[in-house]
Amino acid sequence: MSRHATGLRAWFLQRISAVYLTGFSLFLLGLFLLAPPVDFAQWQALMAAPAMQVASLLFFVNLLIHAWVGFRDVLIDYVPLTPLRLTLLSLLGFSLIACGLWAALVIFHASIG
Repeated sequence: MSRHATGLRAWFLQRISAVYLTGFSLFLLGLFLLAPPVDFAQWQALMAAPAMQVASLLFFVNLLIHAWVGFRDVLIDYVPLTPLRLTLLSLLGFSLIACGLWAALVIFHASIG
C-alpha cells in the first residue's frame, strides 16, 4: 500500500472530523437546552473558558478539514479542466484559511475583552 493513499486518508479525515463535529454539536445542544446563556456577559464568560476556547477551535479546525475534503473531492470529480480545477482549489484553500483565521480571532478575542 502506498504511503500516499490520498483516497483512504481523505475518507478517514472526513469520518474523524464528522465524529468531532457531531459530538461538539450535541454538547452545545445539551448546554443550550440545560443552561442557555441569556446575556452577553454569560456568553463572554462561556467563551473565555480555556476548555471552551480549545474545544471551539478544534470544532472550526475539523469543520475546515471536513469542508476541504468534501469540496476538493467534488472539484476533482466534476471539474475536468485542470487549470480551472487548480484555480478553484486555490480559491477554496485561501477562503478556508481566511475563515479559520477569522474564527480563531473571534474565539480568542472573547478572552481579551
